[in-house]
Amino acid sequence: MSWGVYWPAFRSPLVDLSLCRLLREERVVPLSATTFPEHDPVRIFELCRASYATELLAAAVAEFRLFERLAPGAKPAAVLRAELHLAERPFAVLITAMRAMELLCSAGPDQLQLTPLAAEHLLPGGPFFVGDYVGLSAASPGVQALVARLKSNQPAPAQAADQGAAFIYREGLESAMDHADSARRLTLALAGRAKNVAPFLAARANLEQATCLLDIGGGTGIYAIACLQRFPRLKAIVWDRPEVLKIAREFAIEYGVADRLEGIPGDMFADPLPPGCDVQLISNVLHDWDVPECEALLRRCAAALPAGGRILIHDVFLNDDLSGPLPLALYSAALFSLTEGRAYSAAEYAAWLAAAGLQVEPPIATSIHCGLLAGRKT
Repeated sequence: MSWGVYWPAFRSPLVDLSLCRLLREERVVPLSATTFPEHDPVRIFELCRASYATELLAAAVAEFRLFERLAPGAKPAAVLRAELHLAERPFAVLITAMRAMELLCSAGPDQLQLTPLAAEHLLPGGPFFVGDYVGLSAASPGVQALVARLKSNQPAPAQAADQGAAFIYREGLESAMDHADSARRLTLALAGRAKNVAPFLAARANLEQATCLLDIGGGTGIYAIACLQRFPRLKAIVWDRPEVLKIAREFAIEYGVADRLEGIPGDMFADPLPPGCDVQLISNVLHDWDVPECEALLRRCAAALPAGGRILIHDVFLNDDLSGPLPLALYSAALFSLTEGRAYSAAEYAAWLAAAGLQVEPPIATSIHCGLLAGRKT
């Protein structure tokens, strides 16, 4: 089967023809996905997510009375979670943020206690208590929305303009990625960060011996495109929703790799994985899903790998003890609010890869808090 055979059913002929004309007739130089940004944009992303610090802290103080519950002393995490009436995922998001803020700390295995900072300033009755001040923001729409998400363990309801949930593909739930306008808007928005990170991923992924890269949930395909530009003998497949693949096709032409990049539509949780790939890339996808879905997907991916093949998890990594760092704890809250997932640690990912029968390699940093973790099939 020739490369690109799946594209025609999902591409926009007008866009393809105009792009091809630019590249072939006017000799426009293809875009580069391997050029590094001159300035590190990480601060912009940290500022973008900073509002979650206010919302999480106000929720902990005014809604859940978290610090008062630990006033008598250290408490098992399971006991504290039961007192808060929170499911495991929202509890992890809340506690990770409080630990990253240096307001809670570990008192032993699965034991939590107040830090001196929290004991002095967040316990009612103390001479330097500031909890009432923090609580002034408790009635704000952002705090109330986050409290609702924490209590329900459900992502924010879809907005009408999005025509469904943005990142969740589940039977009976309409997805914005299945509608042309919303799929284009969301996919191109996500590409803003990906374009900054892709050069680092391509530079640090060891693909010299790889023959075919499967980009699972690859969106625009910009990560695969960067790898194709860096490794001229490599071929790649972007596996995603049909509407998203239209955009990936445009990117493949603009970046001059359309002859080596194939788009195949599919459901990563239900459909057979495209065959013939010795490397699978899962970039910023698993954080959209809860633990059972992540484990199930990695088992399916590992089963489809040939001997010696690798799964590359590219994502943000919390500290292994889920104590931060703060920018990723806040990003975890953003993910929790919008998806069915959260941020995970490299240790959590490594455990899932090992459970799927893979040999795990040490993580490698890329950019904007992201890293690369590989599991090899022996």
